[in-house]
Amino acid sequence: MTTKTGVADAGNLIITGVVLMLIGDLLFALNDAMGKWLVASFAVGQVLVIRSVGAFIVLGPMILRQGPMALFRVEQKGLQFIRVFMATCDVALFYAAVAYLPLADVMTFYMAGPIYIAALSHFFLGEKIGWRRWLAVLIGFAGEVIALRPSTAMLSLPSLFGLAGSFAFALSLVMSRYLRSTSDTTLVTWQTIAALITGIVLSIGHWQPATLIDWSGMLLLGIVATCAHLLITRSLKLAPASLLAPLQYTLLLWAIVLGYLFFDDIPDAQIIIGAVIIVVAGLFIFHRKNLKETVPAAVPPDGH
Repeated sequence: MTTKTGVADAGNLIITGVVLMLIGDLLFALNDAMGKWLVASFAVGQVLVIRSVGAFIVLGPMILRQGPMALFRVEQKGLQFIRVFMATCDVALFYAAVAYLPLADVMTFYMAGPIYIAALSHFFLGEKIGWRRWLAVLIGFAGEVIALRPSTAMLSLPSLFGLAGSFAFALSLVMSRYLRSTSDTTLVTWQTIAALITGIVLSIGHWQPATLIDWSGMLLLGIVATCAHLLITRSLKLAPASLLAPLQYTLLLWAIVLGYLFFDDIPDAQIIIGAVIIVVAGLFIFHRKNLKETVPAAVPPDGH
């Protein structure tokens, strides 16, 4: 009976991780659309600075709750630094790429993330990936390419920003899983501080006046992004990274919905076909994953 209960609890944790990842992806889709709108008028550094200030609106109470000194009591400081560096590169490179390329092109690069994560999880986290799920990940990526139709602009220098950013994003997610004993608040706070410092440096000589709406948009960007980071960081503590990675494909579905709602973009047949392929591949991967896989028996609500 105890064994069955433990298996059920493990399965519930994994399902919770999947749900949190899906919600986090929705918020990231909102973040992407808002970010592209903002970097069209303001320097990347300025957006990063105000975005980071907005992030502390969410993080402030959490830091006070766990105690500021807890931020300095972390495991494996070297790996923590690398994770923060990768997370900062992810944000900065994404905004740098989306400032010059269509959002769909940049998202295409980032959809390679699940492939990176699956490979990295196999080597660094010891998560076994069967050939069927490897094939499903590749098919899902093929569906992404069909739907987004990469343009010739992807051969430009900004495309390298997108490729590097997507790899940095994937590596930061894998390391979040590896460092799962560190609290969510600590993980996200340090990457926010790094983004703030990077933004200050990049904004020197490029700061521009803004309206109240613009300032509000940049602050809201930080709030949305922080909530997304917290949800995804938490999800990686509850479920294997190789299972969660393909769920990043839902970003395309949200892009279609948000594009229709806010930009009056109606998806054509090619986008719909690609979206169907992505969803089917993702569901197949979820079906193949063994929900009885061992996960931490108890992960406290505060992430400690």
